[in-house]
Amino acid sequence: MAKHFKYLIVGAGMMGAAAARHLSQWTDGVALLGPAEPTDPKTHEGVFASHYDEARITRTIDPDPVWARLAHRSIARYPEIAADSGVDFYSEAGCLLVGPKRAGGPSYVRDVLDAADRLGVQPEALDGSALATKFSCFAFPQGSEGVWEATNAGHINPRRLVKAQIVLAKRQGCALLRETAASVRDDGSRAVVTTAEGNVYSADRVLVAAGGFSINEALLPRRLSLDVFARTIAFYEVDESAMQVWGRVPSLIWKWNEAEDGIYLLPPVRYPDGRLYLKIGGDPDDVLIEQEPDIRAWFRSGGRESTHRHLTSVMSRLMPELDLSRTHMAACVTSFTPTGYPAISMSDSDRIGVLSGGCGAAAKSSDEIGRLGAELIFHGAVQDDAYSADFRARFV
Repeated sequence: MAKHFKYLIVGAGMMGAAAARHLSQWTDGVALLGPAEPTDPKTHEGVFASHYDEARITRTIDPDPVWARLAHRSIARYPEIAADSGVDFYSEAGCLLVGPKRAGGPSYVRDVLDAADRLGVQPEALDGSALATKFSCFAFPQGSEGVWEATNAGHINPRRLVKAQIVLAKRQGCALLRETAASVRDDGSRAVVTTAEGNVYSADRVLVAAGGFSINEALLPRRLSLDVFARTIAFYEVDESAMQVWGRVPSLIWKWNEAEDGIYLLPPVRYPDGRLYLKIGGDPDDVLIEQEPDIRAWFRSGGRESTHRHLTSVMSRLMPELDLSRTHMAACVTSFTPTGYPAISMSDSDRIGVLSGGCGAAAKSSDEIGRLGAELIFHGAVQDDAYSADFRARFV
């Protein structure tokens, strides 16, 4: 007979683990299902997760008020999560946002400053001269200006954030099932989850929080409308002896013109191999992944060398004094919903909900997104009326 839970969350990443923590504060009978991180990604045949990393940008300023609220509420809870779990995951290194000097047309910098004003945040506006003085580690082109958010901004360690969420969820009675969901279905009286390991679990309600892998047609009554893009990130090793210089690098978002997305950069942090790496991301084009098995293959591939070369070229202009000779790349994915906001809603079944679609901006906001997912699965609908966003999932 299948083991039964009141609520079962499929996906133990940043959103799923956060949902488990919040939900297990309100009720018993909660389970979180998801595999542990693979030891060798290149040979791993199973699913992957986006939190297999050591640094993601955190900032409160966002031109979109919905994403700004999601970030603000999440960041406000970081100290409590860290203190209660005993797991530190947040570094307040600050975040620098740089774009072309404001002119008459659309302006990234103007949008950022307007957003800060709406939020009541008071960042420091920096012209080209001030940028060069305050952040001499970067070589921005003439005609650049920036916005410096010194507090409530920097970077989180997503591995450790997930660990902190799971520590607290387990302490509150949540069961952790280190398995991979193969299918989720409504049998007419309950939701049934079958795992790749051959086990069967049932629940009053199931929340599918499987990131890009949520496009797996076996996990929801109908396929989720979610665009999953292949991304490549590059790493550059930094010596311990050079940290006196490069250790002061902040988190950075740089748009060198208004028409392109630009890049994001994280300061040097220590990775599981014991070495310090500075990370940069920002693919010059989009590669859509249409089937779930292809996501697995993409992660195993390790990324695209053409994007790696592009990012190294950007780095040679941005940080010309940094040694770029010791570098490697890795694969990841970003998932976008049709609305540009996370999908947080029930499916065609009132027993199966979905929580997915980070839209390239969810790591810093994952605790609040997870809380909304917990509301969904607990009440059958998101109860918080503070958001004007359309969180409804679309299905193919």
